[in-house]
Amino acid sequence: MAPTHHFAHSSDTADQTTWHLLSKHLAETGRRAAESLAVLGCTELAKAAGLLHDLGKYSREFQGRLHGDYSRVDHSTAGAKIAQERYGLPLGKLLAFCIAGHHAGLANGVRGERTRALRDRLEQEFGSGLPVLDDIWQKELALPQVLQSPSLKPKGPEGGGFSIAFFTRMLFSALVDADYLDTEAYFDSLKGKSPPRGGHPPLDKLQKQLDSHLERLISKAKSSAMNDLRSRVLSHARSNAKLDPGLFSLTVPTGGGKTLASLAFALQHAVQHGLRRVIYVIPFTSIIEQTAQVFRDALGDDGAGFVLEHHSAFEEETHACREARDKLRLAMENWDVPVVVTTAVQFFESLFARRPSRCRKLHNIMNSVVILDEAQTLPLALLRPCVAALDELARNYHSSIILCTATQPALSAPKFRDGFEDVREIAPDPPSLYRSLKRVRVHKPETLDDTALAARLRTTDQVLCIVNTRRHAQALYSAIAKERGARHLTTLMCAKHRSAVLENLKRDLKEEKPVRLVATSLIEAGVDVDFPVVYRATAGVDSIAQAAGRCNREGRHACGEVYVFEPEESEGNKPPLEVAQFATAARSVMRRHDDPLTLEAVNAYFEEVYWLKDDELDAKGILKLIRERSDRFDFPFEDIDTKFRVIETPQVPVIVPYRGVDDRDHTLDILVKDLRYVERPGALTRRLQPYIVPVSSNTRNRLISAGAAEIIRGDEFGMQFVLLSNEDLYSPEIGLSSDDPTFKNSERLIW
Repeated sequence: MAPTHHFAHSSDTADQTTWHLLSKHLAETGRRAAESLAVLGCTELAKAAGLLHDLGKYSREFQGRLHGDYSRVDHSTAGAKIAQERYGLPLGKLLAFCIAGHHAGLANGVRGERTRALRDRLEQEFGSGLPVLDDIWQKELALPQVLQSPSLKPKGPEGGGFSIAFFTRMLFSALVDADYLDTEAYFDSLKGKSPPRGGHPPLDKLQKQLDSHLERLISKAKSSAMNDLRSRVLSHARSNAKLDPGLFSLTVPTGGGKTLASLAFALQHAVQHGLRRVIYVIPFTSIIEQTAQVFRDALGDDGAGFVLEHHSAFEEETHACREARDKLRLAMENWDVPVVVTTAVQFFESLFARRPSRCRKLHNIMNSVVILDEAQTLPLALLRPCVAALDELARNYHSSIILCTATQPALSAPKFRDGFEDVREIAPDPPSLYRSLKRVRVHKPETLDDTALAARLRTTDQVLCIVNTRRHAQALYSAIAKERGARHLTTLMCAKHRSAVLENLKRDLKEEKPVRLVATSLIEAGVDVDFPVVYRATAGVDSIAQAAGRCNREGRHACGEVYVFEPEESEGNKPPLEVAQFATAARSVMRRHDDPLTLEAVNAYFEEVYWLKDDELDAKGILKLIRERSDRFDFPFEDIDTKFRVIETPQVPVIVPYRGVDDRDHTLDILVKDLRYVERPGALTRRLQPYIVPVSSNTRNRLISAGAAEIIRGDEFGMQFVLLSNEDLYSPEIGLSSDDPTFKNSERLIW
């Protein structure tokens, strides 16, 4: 006998009046998904995805699960099969991808490795491994008769497959987020509370808040050529906000005020054109916290949460235990806030992802302004797919993309194959800006061993030295550690620690005290420091330009001095392969140009790096994979997700015991204590981000094996939360040291 009612979820009680009606869940998921894709004009398609995604729950087997029979039931394939049969190619196939993958992730169309291929699942017969549906579903669900196709404008004759695959992820995103939100709302209603979502200030209010903040900054700033130029950049960027959405560039030398000028343009542009949010993409995790804080200060977010910082500090959805995934996923971010600050890793890997947790946010990227800070840092091996994704957002998803950098990469067509078209510059006369902001002299490379380099650092009171590896930075710092003002900055320090180091050294620089800072390249992106002398190990011209941006930044000296040097060859000094390639191109450019920072030299550099590489700019063959499977829409989503990795060796998080002098409230200790029992750790995850150091999996495993790190609630969350328990391994000078995880220092400083 068929059950009287079909449910999507059950409560902890036997009282079925509190259970989640399946028809209600499907209808509400369809409504939410349709709202998410309304801007694309394909609401019926999204609605169909929502109505069909849990169709397999209309089976005796699944309803038995809710009543205590915990046998595994496939409740996703049924809806995918019905979608394919009812709507055919291509829309039924796209629906099938999304419905079949709304828990496990988007599969390959054929030949899956980690998941079953979609084709195999669709060929299953009801009653033969696939539960039989109760016919009542056809009475309770009113499926759309006709589906509207999205109005996509592919780029070129080979761009159609990419556009459709990209749209499939957007549809998947809308479905997954709608499913999560409705499920979250149901479980929260059982507790008598509403989900803490929405209620954020509108963008026009944030724009006014930013305008007031900028007016205060301008009124307080001393009159100088530098500040006048920054005001000019800001004013000109704002004046371009009326331009139609699309592709933009903001080409301003380092120190010219790009960050706030780009935010001012973005907010005004969004308000004028009805866009929903601003997404600021930065190249490095190391500066996400400080960038987010700059925006919070400018927009008046003193805890309201409308400025979100989101990166990959904590792993998502990797634990095999389904209960653990379910607990975590309801707290995962969907970027439904006015301002998002994220990393290039999080942004681009999400655009090519297959997992629900990564894809959930994608539909909230459309109809937004995306600011790509330091656009020249896009990964070389994935450059073409990244460019294609940005172009797709601007072309088909009513988004505006701003390429914001001091060294604009050469990514425009026709010289860059399938590159950007119609990119509009919003800075006032970049060549003039570069001439006006020239305040350093770059010395051509010379070879310096560590002994000679350390001697120079000792004899210069205020000096910054940037090297290419963390090991080299540690060695150089050790060589000068006894000198007054010796400092060290590295990603082996957590973000809160780095912020404290930067705050102290900025104060000392201002008071003209000795500051001898040895750092890795993290100092080059968005860190506002001003040294009279800078040493930079050979790297790309863009890195040299960023290093020069930390020299004589405020124009307080007649001319700052930037010394490019070739480090001595050793295992610890050997740069990553990509950095070495960039350095080779930079040497070539510096032989031909007296000043490597001119726009002409920068263009020549990117010509050498990008235009001559061609196929190496899609080294993983991402675009080829899509083209090869476009004829019957059998897209290899699983393979693409596996291959698209901005960082080849992913790093994993370790929570470190950093307690700064300002930690009078014992913040970290309280967070860790709460983490040991809290039901949903999403909010804690965000608050713990400043205490994270990313390390390799091998390093973390070595710490755990030696008893130097503790897995918190591993049965529930796997390796999600690992705490460094041997506090002697984290020092105020160099951060985390894991070479000897059994190290104990009986005279450890209390700090």
